[in-house]
Amino acid sequence: MKIAVLALQGAFIEHEKVLSELGAECIELRNAEDLQQDFDALVLPGGESTVQGKLLRESGMFEPLKERIEAGMPVLATCAGMILLADHIADDDTRHFATIPMTVKRNAYGRQLGSFHAYGELETVGQVPMTFIRAPYVVSVEDGVEMLAQVDGRIVAVRYGNQLALAFHPELDADRQVHSLFTEMVEAYLHGSQQRHSA
Repeated sequence: MKIAVLALQGAFIEHEKVLSELGAECIELRNAEDLQQDFDALVLPGGESTVQGKLLRESGMFEPLKERIEAGMPVLATCAGMILLADHIADDDTRHFATIPMTVKRNAYGRQLGSFHAYGELETVGQVPMTFIRAPYVVSVEDGVEMLAQVDGRIVAVRYGNQLALAFHPELDADRQVHSLFTEMVEAYLHGSQQRHSA
């Protein structure tokens, strides 16, 4: 299992450490040439979504990655990554990959709650620690988007097909359940690909 981690900006190294612990091989995506490597899944880390969106386009990686996500490649998106996947950003006309039919609100908790920690129930997983840093949250979702977790009545984790998007940073906590869920998604995707190729 080889997982590509977007390494343009933000907390990408922490994701790599956790995924490596779980037995995955990680590569970093910094420019269009990196896309020539084989990889099975993608991580869009936290950071600044506006900067990441700009660098994705300037590097020539935006369209190829969008095509792979739309084709079903598993993707784990945290914080800024969630914003990149949303097809609508509240009070903002900017659109990035726009592959999950949902509306998100950027920096949704304001300065007073710019960073905070909580425990919440994640569907199919159980209780997980949640570290929020200038986090977004999901305002609304369309048909087909599964709501996985809420904190204080706000949606903070969703799944849409092979896309897993979180408002919090699981890579900053010792709990490995979120990344384990993602690697299980990747394994299922690879198994399905093998079956399709052998059919």
